[in-house]
Amino acid sequence: MTLADFNAAPAGDAAATASVWAAVPSWVDAVIAARPYASVDDAAGVAGHEADRWTRADLDAALAHHPRIGHKPVGEAAEARASRREQASMATASDDLAQAMAAANAAYEERFGRVFLIRAAGRSPEEMLAEAQRRLGNDDDTETTEAIEQLRQIALLRLRAALEG
Repeated sequence: MTLADFNAAPAGDAAATASVWAAVPSWVDAVIAARPYASVDDAAGVAGHEADRWTRADLDAALAHHPRIGHKPVGEAAEARASRREQASMATASDDLAQAMAAANAAYEERFGRVFLIRAAGRSPEEMLAEAQRRLGNDDDTETTEAIEQLRQIALLRLRAALEG
C-alpha cells in the first residue's frame, strides 16, 4: 500500500493496515483521523507523536498479538509476515542461542507478565539475547517504558515499510 492508497482507503481498510503497525486502537484511530498525509514523514510524525501517549494498557493490548522472539510466527496475516521479516536473523541462530533466547523469553514472561518485545529488525540474535538478559534487571516501570519505546520503533518501521513500498 502506498501513501496515496493509504490516504484514499476507506477508514476500515486503513485501520486494518495501521493495526499491523501497532495494535493500539486509540493510536490507530488517531493515525487514520489525521489523513490525508502529504508525505510518509508526515504520517510517521503523527504516528510517533501519538505513540508518545501510549500506556502500559496500550502496550499489553498490542502484545496480545505479538509473537515471541525466536518463535516463528504462523499464518499469512500481514502481522505474521512483518514479524517473520523482522526476526529473520533468528533463523541463523545456533541451537544454543535459540535455547538461551527461549529461556530468556520464559524468564521475562514470568517476571513481567508479557512477551519480551524488541525491535528485531537490524539486530543480531546475540544482541537480542543480550538485551533480553539486560532488561530482566529492570524494575517494572523502567521495563514498561523500554517496551513501549520498542513498540514505537516497530510501529514506525512498519509504517515506513508499508507506505514507502
